[in-house]
Parts: sequence; C-alpha cells; structure tokens
Amino acid sequence: MEQVVLLDESGTRIGVADKAHVHHADTPLHLAFSSYLFSRDGRLLLTRRALHKKTWPGVWTNTCCGHPAPDEDAATAVSRRLGDELGLTDITLDLVLPAFRYRAVMENGVVENEMCPVYRGLVDHDPTPNPDEVDDFEWVRWSDFVPAVLAGVRPISPWCALQVEELATLDPDPWAWPTAPTTDLPPAARA
Repeated sequence: MEQVVLLDESGTRIGVADKAHVHHADTPLHLAFSSYLFSRDGRLLLTRRALHKKTWPGVWTNTCCGHPAPDEDAATAVSRRLGDELGLTDITLDLVLPAFRYRAVMENGVVENEMCPVYRGLVDHDPTPNPDEVDDFEWVRWSDFVPAVLAGVRPISPWCALQVEELATLDPDPWAWPTAPTTDLPPAARA
C-alpha cells in the first residue's frame, strides 16, 4: 500500500497515511512534488492524468507529480515517478520552487492539500507513458503555454496553474530560473 507523509504547518513529518484513503473532503496536509521537464528548445512536456485517477482524472497537468514515500527525499521521489509514469530515467533535476504549497477542491468535494516542491529537468526524447498513470502527453512551447494558463484559456490542473504563476515570475526562459538550495525544502522533503 502506497503511503504519503503527513505534515504540520512547518513541513515536519507528523505521520503517514495510506494514499488510497488520504484524499477526501478533509484531506490532511501532506508532502508531494511536481516536475516540469523541458526540451533544449524550451518545449514543456505536459501529461494528461489517467481517466481513473481519484483526483483530477483526465486533466492536463505538468510533466509529473506525486508523493515521496516515507523516508524518501523529494528529488529521489521525482526520479522514481518519472520512471514509473513516463519511462524516463537519468534525468538531472533542479529544485526551483522549494516551498510551493496549495489547497484545491474538486467539484465532488475531494480536497488536495499539499506542500509540493517543484523541480525542473531536461529530456531529449518522447516518454513511454504508463497507461495506469498517464492518458496522453504533448509538447508545448513554454512561451505559448504561460500566457494561455495565466489568461485562463488553457485548461490545466489547479496546482499547475498556481505553479505557472510563480514560475513565470522567475524568468521567461525556464533554463534561466535560479535553483534553490535543498535547505529551503520542507524538513520532511529532505528525508
């Protein structure tokens, strides 16, 4: 059974819970991550969540997101999930938003409530999506994607929309985003 790390307001681990039972109308704060993989020419790899996902099924989102296992640091979790979901391995990751946090509510009342560090990486080929996790993928130019998301005309997951708002303030060029030290991560993400 996959577990998620439960957090207090400082980002310190206060327990674990089964992932299958943690997302509901009163979802506790827990640890997650998001990643944005780009080609050298600035195209972002977007994915569409599998249609049977409990949260935001069939919704387009950033490259990969998920939850670190107990005692797993966030960067290791990102690498693991990129392999599991997209068949992508040996990706060098940079921490760009260490303290991102959000809360979102689906139409059915299910809540997502996460501290969610954000990573950037380089990929030079198409993924091989795991259909249990990813329904589809597409490459989009970051320079086209950002204005469409900010204008609300590009349907995207709520966490991705909020992350794009923050990422857009760093630099228009994703390769110019400053990297953050791991000491800026929530304590539980450092494992």
